[in-house]
Amino acid sequence: MSVGALSLSACDNTQKTRVLKLAHTLDTTHPVHAALVFLNERLESISGGEMRLDIYPSGQLGTERELIELLQIGGLAMAKVSASPLEGFIPEMKLFSLPYLFEDSDHYWQILNGDIGRQLLLAGEQYRVRGLAYYEAGSRSFYSTKKAIRSPADLSGMKIRVQNSQTAVATIKAMGGSPTPVSFGELYTALQQGLVDGAENNPPSFYLSKHYEVCKFYTLDEHTAVPDIVIIGTPTWDKLSSTEQSWLQQATDASVGHQRRLWATATQQALDAVKAAGVEIITPDKSLFQNTVASIYLDENLNSMQHLIDRIRHKGPEKEQ
Repeated sequence: MSVGALSLSACDNTQKTRVLKLAHTLDTTHPVHAALVFLNERLESISGGEMRLDIYPSGQLGTERELIELLQIGGLAMAKVSASPLEGFIPEMKLFSLPYLFEDSDHYWQILNGDIGRQLLLAGEQYRVRGLAYYEAGSRSFYSTKKAIRSPADLSGMKIRVQNSQTAVATIKAMGGSPTPVSFGELYTALQQGLVDGAENNPPSFYLSKHYEVCKFYTLDEHTAVPDIVIIGTPTWDKLSSTEQSWLQQATDASVGHQRRLWATATQQALDAVKAAGVEIITPDKSLFQNTVASIYLDENLNSMQHLIDRIRHKGPEKEQ
């Protein structure tokens, strides 16, 4: 019996399995895909074979924005997306695209695993999207084709590819660059042909995309830490029984630690590989970049979220523990 995003399939004469369609845009070699495979294995184990996922990788079902829209109408059950495209659906997700919001990785995960993180996962329910868990997606840093980026002054006149995020655009502008939205699938060619002079992403994505073949400078300024999020459409969630919801949440939670371990290994392997391929790894003075983006926090569009920003940066109970 097919119901769009979810279905029941007969496993034998006595048992039927609930099957959920999950899609993402990353390659099957990516650590996130491996974590989703692990999630499915745990789900099958926890449910005793009564529930599983069908995973569609590599953008087979569309861009991240298209996947979110499919979730909203019940055409897809689950997806793994970056928090950046979620900005267009859930305003609070803009928080993650703010530059240098978190002090370090410990602070970042303290917030995500605390009350604020849980609040943000559920903020999309009114928009028919529910967050199940955060996945590590590292920090985004600059890479470029023609010259090294050692300070914000080097960004002047450079066309830098950004995600489809207003906050990401504002960040590059504040640093002195020219933000240029380009789809990730078209970015290699855009870099190769000089349509853009650089981009920004985490080490595994820089490596697995093969962008290092045309970009020989990688600057670890780590301006944003935008998580990946495992999401489910509320049209699908509401069709699941409370037991099925519990199984799915348990399996997703179990996959988080596994994904973070895979990510740490993939990050180091990526940095070693691109360095061996001739990429110059630059560790700049981050304060130079931080000083250029203070004005972003004065944007009136952030007024409704200022209390959350203050809790994260200065007054959050998660940080005081």
